[in-house]
Amino acid sequence: MKSCLIVDDSKTVRMVAKRILEELSFTTREARDGQEALRLCESEMPDAILLDWNMPVKSGIDFLRELRALNGITQPVVIFCTTENGITHIHEAIAAGADEYIMKPFDSGIVESKFTQVGLL
Repeated sequence: MKSCLIVDDSKTVRMVAKRILEELSFTTREARDGQEALRLCESEMPDAILLDWNMPVKSGIDFLRELRALNGITQPVVIFCTTENGITHIHEAIAAGADEYIMKPFDSGIVESKFTQVGLL
């Protein structure tokens, strides 16, 4: 079974994403910010990360840059899931190593489609 780390400071978003991903047969873990997510990745790297942009402590983009800078690890698929929908944010995320980008609000169809596009389903 594939695993996904859900990184978002909103408990509601994490709950909705968890329900969708578990219906798609993923095991899930959750983090409230990029710093917590980095610690979880260091202990056990997931297959995928669903990542918010704006969070306290460490933003999603800062987390992604640090994650992609780690050497000697199998890198997960990273899908941003955020309200930041400007083209500059999308380009910045892709340049930093994001594999896909979902705009909030999202639903199960969108999540399934993006996870299929990146080869996880």
